[in-house]
Amino acid sequence: MEKIFILDTTLRDGEQTPGVALSADEKLKIAKALEKLRVDAIEAGFPASSSGDFDAVKLVAGEIEYSTVVALARTVPDDIEKAGQALERAKKARIHTFIATSPVHMQYKLKKTSDEVLKIAVEAIKLAMEYTDEVEFSPEDASRSEIPFLLEIIHAVVEAGARVINIPDTVGYSTPDEFASLVEKVKDCVSCMDNVRVSVHCHNDLGMAVANSLAAAKKGARQIECTVNGIGERAGNAALEEIVMAIKTREDFFNYYTEINTKQIYPVSRLVSHLTGIPVQPNKAIVGKNAFRHQAGIHQDGILKKTTTYEIITPSSIGLEQSELVMGKLSGRHAFKDRLSTLGFTLEGEELENCFDAFKKLSEKKKEVFDEDLILIVEEHTVRIPQVFILDYIHTVTGNKILPTATVRIRKGDKLYQEAACGDGPIDAAYKAIDRICKLELSLLDYSIQAVTRGKDALGEVTVKVKRGDNLVSGRGSSTDIIEASAKAYINAINRFLYRYVKEKEYESYTG
Repeated sequence: MEKIFILDTTLRDGEQTPGVALSADEKLKIAKALEKLRVDAIEAGFPASSSGDFDAVKLVAGEIEYSTVVALARTVPDDIEKAGQALERAKKARIHTFIATSPVHMQYKLKKTSDEVLKIAVEAIKLAMEYTDEVEFSPEDASRSEIPFLLEIIHAVVEAGARVINIPDTVGYSTPDEFASLVEKVKDCVSCMDNVRVSVHCHNDLGMAVANSLAAAKKGARQIECTVNGIGERAGNAALEEIVMAIKTREDFFNYYTEINTKQIYPVSRLVSHLTGIPVQPNKAIVGKNAFRHQAGIHQDGILKKTTTYEIITPSSIGLEQSELVMGKLSGRHAFKDRLSTLGFTLEGEELENCFDAFKKLSEKKKEVFDEDLILIVEEHTVRIPQVFILDYIHTVTGNKILPTATVRIRKGDKLYQEAACGDGPIDAAYKAIDRICKLELSLLDYSIQAVTRGKDALGEVTVKVKRGDNLVSGRGSSTDIIEASAKAYINAINRFLYRYVKEKEYESYTG
């Protein structure tokens, strides 16, 4: 079997999801999880886009050993120089440069002729080769490009030194047969492709990103670019978990393999969901909450007799355990650490102690503590966003004939601040009280709540999205009390906003 290389672009294209803004520490946490997943390449960011992204790529490049660290750059000298500088400490580095080749992009966006675009692309490859001998080139919007020019520019950049040629379906326009045919033309019609890896990067605007990627693999693509949970620009990208499990489950059809450690798929999915603030839809293939749940009586009967009647993938193959009651208030630190290890988390020192303390507090509230509870505890207590504001106390009064009111006390440093407010409901009242303390004019765009565990005493998880100006952030909070979870989620979003968008010189004016 031939190997399919997996390039994960969660940290670059995935971060382009509206409302997602990852800190450098969060990017590093995801990158380390991706390395444990054994992806071949991690596209860590776009260094020229901001100083924060430059620092994040530099941080990831210095810490990752197994996977190739990739930095994106336009075919602009300054972009390429910044990408090269950000990758200086990488064990294995690649610069990925791109320029649009479709008529609509060249005419209206670039305002350049095809000859000008070709010349710029070749010069960019030569410059990138000064920083690393592994250079990837993407003709942006390839699926809407004219074939003769597409083949011409690919031939030119390969001659200049590019060793990975990525064919992007940038706007999710193509269909599986059409896209496979395009990849086949690239493989067959460019004479110098013998030592070059063909890659594909498909968007999901028409819901065919995974199908297009796999169809391209059948026609010679040997690298697939994808994201965890399929997140990304607009409708997102090809989902890593779907690509990998399709190849693994249908080896008989594809006759390919990947190096992915599939038992890490579920933990990585949860981590990305938590840090980006994007819940995984229940019916999502492979990692959705309902992916291994069976309700119909006929299905249940079949599963009890033979699991393969209705399950083509085992939960354990993606790192999801089936055990019901996992831990309780009498469980010790050693058992707790061992259980986390089985779930894919390795914690030591202060992180382990913080998570163990949180587990003990939760086990006093819940009769049963499940795997999902433990995963959420780890996610909440290993994130490095500075906690400027911390919820200390909340009290609400509500009823169908009572004006809902909330009293909130918040800790900032060594000081406590308390406010009360009325609202349309207890959560609205709590948010108004929090606003009075934190003095930020934020608009609440989205609020959702779901039970992440089972039972009447289930742990509730609240996700919010807030906006100030052009800046969107998300926040999450969990508790067995949904009002407390709502307050924690809102404060988490405020802390993320301060960390991500407020400059140091302005910080005190917002938080003082």
